[in-house]
Amino acid sequence: MAEKKNKNTLVKKIKKDNETGARRDLLEDLFYDFNKNRVNIYKINFVRGLFFGLGSVLGGTILVALLLWILNLFTGWFPALSDFISGITHTVQRTR
Repeated sequence: MAEKKNKNTLVKKIKKDNETGARRDLLEDLFYDFNKNRVNIYKINFVRGLFFGLGSVLGGTILVALLLWILNLFTGWFPALSDFISGITHTVQRTR
């Protein structure tokens, strides 16, 4: 009984490994069909990385500016935060 169970487990493992290998081979074939030149891949990834970095910096800048603007609108409502927010806006305006 134990031998049959081990055999079934082994068969399932072999099937799973074969399926994983077949999927990996299929993905590699698709990748190399679209991108035969490795230098071209490096160029595309470099440009993509530049645009990703630029977008991240611009997005972060816009997000911080909007957050400061919204906090500046609420300075009259929350007196405890008023000094803190005024200090931040003063620092930002002074660095310009």
